[in-house]
Amino acid sequence: MMFALSKAEIAQLDSVVYTLTRDLEVLYELADRLIPDQRGYQALYTANQMINTIISGDDSGAVVLAKQYFSKGNGTRCHTLAAIGNCHIDSAWLWPFSETKRKVARSFASQLKIMEDYPEHIFVASQAQQWAWCKEYFSELFDRVKLQVAAGKFLPVGSTWTEMDGNIPSGESFIRQFFFGQKFYQTEFGVTCKEFWLPDTFGYSAQIPALMRHMGLQRFLTQKMSWSLINKFPHHNFIWEGLDGSTVLAHFPPGDSYHMFLTVEEALWTQQNLRDKGRSSVSAFLFGYGDGGGGPTQDMLERRQRLANTDGCPKIQMMTPDDLFTQLESEQHNFCRWVGELFLELHNGTYTTQAAMKKLCRQAEFAIRDAELLLSFAVAFLGPSAAATLLQQSMLELEVAWKKVLLNQFHDVLPGSGIGIIYPQAEQYYTEALTTASDISNLAIDAIFGASGTTSPAVINSLQWPREEVIKTIEGAEEYMLVSAPPVGYSFLTPITPSTPVSINEVDGVFILDNGLVHAEINSLGLLVSLKVTGDGRDVFKKEDSTQLSGNQIIIYDDEPLYWDAWDIMDYHLETPKVVNDLNSGFNLTPVSIVESGPLIAKLSWGVDLGSSSTFSQDIELSASSPILTFNNTVTWHEDHKVLKAVFDTNVQSSKANFDIQFGHLERPTHMNTSWDSARYEVCGHKWADISEPEWGFTIFNDSKYGWMARGQQLSLSLLRSPKAPDYFADMKDHAFKYGVMPHTGKMP
Repeated sequence: MMFALSKAEIAQLDSVVYTLTRDLEVLYELADRLIPDQRGYQALYTANQMINTIISGDDSGAVVLAKQYFSKGNGTRCHTLAAIGNCHIDSAWLWPFSETKRKVARSFASQLKIMEDYPEHIFVASQAQQWAWCKEYFSELFDRVKLQVAAGKFLPVGSTWTEMDGNIPSGESFIRQFFFGQKFYQTEFGVTCKEFWLPDTFGYSAQIPALMRHMGLQRFLTQKMSWSLINKFPHHNFIWEGLDGSTVLAHFPPGDSYHMFLTVEEALWTQQNLRDKGRSSVSAFLFGYGDGGGGPTQDMLERRQRLANTDGCPKIQMMTPDDLFTQLESEQHNFCRWVGELFLELHNGTYTTQAAMKKLCRQAEFAIRDAELLLSFAVAFLGPSAAATLLQQSMLELEVAWKKVLLNQFHDVLPGSGIGIIYPQAEQYYTEALTTASDISNLAIDAIFGASGTTSPAVINSLQWPREEVIKTIEGAEEYMLVSAPPVGYSFLTPITPSTPVSINEVDGVFILDNGLVHAEINSLGLLVSLKVTGDGRDVFKKEDSTQLSGNQIIIYDDEPLYWDAWDIMDYHLETPKVVNDLNSGFNLTPVSIVESGPLIAKLSWGVDLGSSSTFSQDIELSASSPILTFNNTVTWHEDHKVLKAVFDTNVQSSKANFDIQFGHLERPTHMNTSWDSARYEVCGHKWADISEPEWGFTIFNDSKYGWMARGQQLSLSLLRSPKAPDYFADMKDHAFKYGVMPHTGKMP
């Protein structure tokens, strides 16, 4: 773009006039907010005197009047606001990573200038990735920043590589966020952060306290819970207890924001809004332009000076996060306790939007984990010199791969709430990380088998339990073999004869599949009408009173959020179900047909047109020796404000369901007894969810999905969404994913 410069002006700051405008601004706000209180009238009278003095030509006299007013201090019991400058730069959101690098430079440079003029200024910046960008692209600026870090004015906070999503990343990803973040701060500044600083993300896993304590952290700060749509969170200061009993001190700035501007209105609101009055004497007050960066300005620092100790307002003192949390820790015996997840009652569409981000994230987490495991085995097999060479080079490459994955876990990239331009680069980063993991895995495998002199084909099991599975012998061909491997080990490629071959029969339009472990019945529409452990009488979908339920209902709903398109899915979407594999639905459906009939694989196939340009096809498979019935799905998706789900109406009676999360599982209610329960209509889970009675139950697995619902006896998995903002073309493409179901006896496996 070309622009014509038509006018340029040079101005000189009149410091006296600037001071008076700031004085009058604050006095006006005090009068506006405090009247009819006497202190409001005092502010109004002082401002009136100043105006009269200015009109008479005595500007310096007006300055004296203002100083006299602001010199009258507050009471000793007045609440203190810990003013902490910040700029919370989204690593990508309505701009790509490349623009964020420039935002970092502009924001950091402006804060250095503010510190020159206001020596009391404290500024914090999280996300080690952004500090690393500053070092890489703006080295001179970074050197100047380091001087202020050493002076205790420009402070790294948060401990993590990026401000990641708080639900979707794996437990290992969380640990790596802390590890690489702290490593950078320790290497560059000799600083170890003492807090987890995550002001803006879309809910918080119940495992975060345990993960924090594992990394030596006991302080947590966020504010996003103030966005909950239904229930107001009851605390701003509390002890947060995780799944294993680990506890941390949690603080929510009661101003409910991380980009405040140090106005009287904000200060009074922060004090009024505090949910723990009487329990704490200090609260964080995070000021500065945020999201797009910028940070505090001169005007904000001027207002802070006037409100530092002004009667009628809380005290506003510059503090470091360490000062703030040290004072809170001295009062934490007063605080209440919250157990379990911090569930944000909004933005739960982010568990599903931009499906490719979720799938690539899951694949990369698994692939890097396997590469590291195989690498450790290879080092044990090799001699010292060869092991050191392989380890040194591989660890450097794996660190680069991890950092690409961690960057993509930023809380507007992985959740899918950014503009379209950011996702091609994010996919590239994931692809590069996957390539690195594959290359290192291959090097490690070559080292392992080369050291043993073995050339025979083998299968490797990287999991901690023995596995017996059907594999394809030739990729792309329909040739199968049943093989086994020990826990965290390998076995040579030796075919096994299944103890019970898979059988498939059709009776009156119902397809019956059985492998000695699972008995399943699927009708011609692809509905799962019977599922049980072979030999057990309890059926997931048939009741004793002959009531017929069904699973694998593919349902499409209207999806029109109130506020944030890519972010939100509202509960009223559940009022608009259209079951696509139903004869009365009006969808053009290709009925079920047999594709494979055993003895190792039984496979059915069916499909349906979802719209004029959207299609859904599904292969239903049961393999020998597997307790899981698998659904392989291929979807061409070009819908407008729709959400697609797989729904299972079960015969399992339970008041709670269990969901896989980082290093554990979480119980959530299946009922709507309270407003807190009803707000959990769309929740986050990882690889599986289970609904069980004491002695039997039903589990759903998936390879790349995170949005779930458990209501009554129904368990459902969200598959795809089609929001139109901020990315109009979000998920408008082809998708491949799978989920599986398993009946079980006994307690949840």
